[in-house]
Amino acid sequence: MGTTQQEQEEPLILSTTDQSRHFHRQQQEPEETNLISKIWFETKKLWLVAGPSIFSRLAMFSMTVITQAFAGHLGDLNLAAISIATTVIIAITFGFLLGMASALETLCGQAYGAKQHQMLGIYMQRSWIVLFICSILLLPLFIYAAPILKLIGQPTNVADQTGLVAVWLIPFHLSFPFQFTLQRFLQSQLKTAVIAWVSAIALAVHVLVSWAFVYKLRVGIVGTAITLDISWWLSVLGLFLYAVCGGCPLSWNGFSSQAFVGLWDFFKLSLASGVMLLLENFYYRILIIVSGYLHNTEIAIDALSICISIFGWESMIPLGFLAATGVRVANELGAGNAKGVKFATIVSVITSLAVGFFFWSIIMGFHEKLAMIFTSSSPVITMVNKFSTLLAFTVLLNCIQPVLSGVAVGSGWQAVVAFVNIGSYYIVGVPLGIFLGLLQFGITGIWAGMICGTVVQTLILTIITMKCKWEIEAQKAQMHISNDTASYL
Repeated sequence: MGTTQQEQEEPLILSTTDQSRHFHRQQQEPEETNLISKIWFETKKLWLVAGPSIFSRLAMFSMTVITQAFAGHLGDLNLAAISIATTVIIAITFGFLLGMASALETLCGQAYGAKQHQMLGIYMQRSWIVLFICSILLLPLFIYAAPILKLIGQPTNVADQTGLVAVWLIPFHLSFPFQFTLQRFLQSQLKTAVIAWVSAIALAVHVLVSWAFVYKLRVGIVGTAITLDISWWLSVLGLFLYAVCGGCPLSWNGFSSQAFVGLWDFFKLSLASGVMLLLENFYYRILIIVSGYLHNTEIAIDALSICISIFGWESMIPLGFLAATGVRVANELGAGNAKGVKFATIVSVITSLAVGFFFWSIIMGFHEKLAMIFTSSSPVITMVNKFSTLLAFTVLLNCIQPVLSGVAVGSGWQAVVAFVNIGSYYIVGVPLGIFLGLLQFGITGIWAGMICGTVVQTLILTIITMKCKWEIEAQKAQMHISNDTASYL
């Protein structure tokens, strides 16, 4: 009850600058001990965000998988329809809007580091407006899904059924602007436990509702789509109630007309963020699309789909590190601590790389049995075994690149990374992959070429990060937050 306003505004976890003051008070300890302590504190802060982020991503991703599993009991046509709707149409809008929300991660993280907590709620409201407008502009993908699918060669019955499902998934799509922004709003303040709890409850409800709709009410494919709508909006409601009903007393001060100020600048940063993540999300999915034109056997396509599924599940972990790195870098920039940014980046890269080597070793060690989780077909198992080395190195590289993208998100470099992604992925990776594929290397050649694109992107982002003058970036972040705060006051 007797805490002062200054005490209330202290962050939940000390910035690296504050930690250094603490360490100076313990000068009698050896320098090596101080370094180990700093690494330990930074690792704890990293996992405080990364752990719940990974869990919530896996939980929300699992909802779609569970929906597909229940749809599979309604027939092959319904399974194909829900699969195309969720893995193609939803994947496009999900990736784009998730990327747009990373702009909020940049601004909220820096404002929190600068202890300008009142700006976090304003930034979130701006993000709601921008992302919701963009989600409305994306609605034609759902409304005209059937004719679009027919245009690209899908069978009429599959296209029509997918079109029906897509229309009923519109509420699911409209939940993204609020789900993604609420998560980043809370994440930037290190309020991550509530995100994990809400995701777990939503997943449990989704399983129960899916079972009731499919087996008890027998509402068919429309019912399975409605289960996704209900579960995602339940998650949004849980996060919203926590944020506005006392969970964030310093950062949420109610709705404000200031949310409509500076929308164009916010839109430009959000658009660059959306393009950045969409290009990353869609990159390896091109493997399946392009390989379909190379006269490959159905067995090879099935094997490739299994590899991409494994990669998709594993990529939830690096994406968690992307979020954690973005928060840490933004917090330290907002606090004006350039050394803290460098230290947080190094610890993030090393930690993520260690996780990458762990999964690399599992894939290399169990490559002959990897596909048995998904299939009992001997030819498919043999083909997955053939692709296992490429899969292992794809997983390893994917543990470095998201951390560097997280640094970009925390620093507000999304537009730069979008251009790097275009050049590395779609000017180097895809053309090189197609060229190698046409040289009798088939899918292996396509995949190898696309890995080369990832290597190029990783090297470029590494150079940009190493050459960055973080003192200047910290000054820019503090100046931006100060200007926004002045206009708010």
